[in-house]
Amino acid sequence: MATSDQTSDYLLDRRNLRRKLSFWRIAAFAFLIVAAGAATWRLAGSSGGSPLQHHIARISINGIITGDRDTLKIFDDVAKSHASAVILSIESPGGTTTGAERLYDHIRKLSEKKPVVAVVGGMAASGGYIAAMGADRIVAQGNSLVGSIGVLFQFPNVAKLLDTVGVKMEEVKSSPLKASPNGYEPTSPEAREALAALVKDSFDWFKDLVRERRDINGESLSQVADGRVFTGRQALALKLVDALGTEQDAIAWLEKEKNIEKNLPVRDWKKRRSIDDLGLLGMAAEGAALLGLDGPALSLRKLQSSREEWFLDGLLSIWHAGSAN
Repeated sequence: MATSDQTSDYLLDRRNLRRKLSFWRIAAFAFLIVAAGAATWRLAGSSGGSPLQHHIARISINGIITGDRDTLKIFDDVAKSHASAVILSIESPGGTTTGAERLYDHIRKLSEKKPVVAVVGGMAASGGYIAAMGADRIVAQGNSLVGSIGVLFQFPNVAKLLDTVGVKMEEVKSSPLKASPNGYEPTSPEAREALAALVKDSFDWFKDLVRERRDINGESLSQVADGRVFTGRQALALKLVDALGTEQDAIAWLEKEKNIEKNLPVRDWKKRRSIDDLGLLGMAAEGAALLGLDGPALSLRKLQSSREEWFLDGLLSIWHAGSAN
């Protein structure tokens, strides 16, 4: 039978345990509040440079390209601003073909009002290269990855898996090619032919863009349009880029060739995003960045970008290791 001293010790231990649990709950809740506040603070100041002061606008195209409305609005806003020129900073493997087309169209409209130079970071591939072609000049580093000229249509097919587990999807449709391919049955030759026609049409559009914007024709066009990526040095020899260099080289070109005033400040123009837009991963990344945790912030952003890629649908102009498309 427990003594009174044992009972007192037990109650004391329970009280201390509850206090510790309460402390960690409060600490975790406080951290979430700080992270959310940090993300909100960063987003609140992310709309871009002052429209009333002459400057060089920097617009960053990072990650998966979807041609979303908020991104496109940046180009419209810069066109109306006092920006004297635009640096298009590209770090993208591409995205949806239609999204890249919308982005390209907005860049071309902006270039009618202000000179635009695309500066390639690590990669401007597929849809990222479509965006780069919208600029008046493309500058890349020697080891940047450029190109991947091509179009892709991907879909999972689980027909064999369904056969294994004894499941069959029934359907009634108005015509044989309606909702084809559906991934629940082997793809018919007719459906595959229809998809191939879509891909070819978009691929021809992509190649025509390269022909028009980069003045590449004939055998040279076939060489660059086989889906592979090239280093910046290779791309220069193939006329896919205009020069090797960095943002400073792009600015020097603007000052010399486009008579842009020297030593203008470079201001970032970014889209405003809400906490809802960020999601949990994005919010955690913004909070980590504000706290100086650059490594975790970068990892979280890469993970968020990967999740976006999972949900891309339709015709794609995107490159990733292990795939040439």
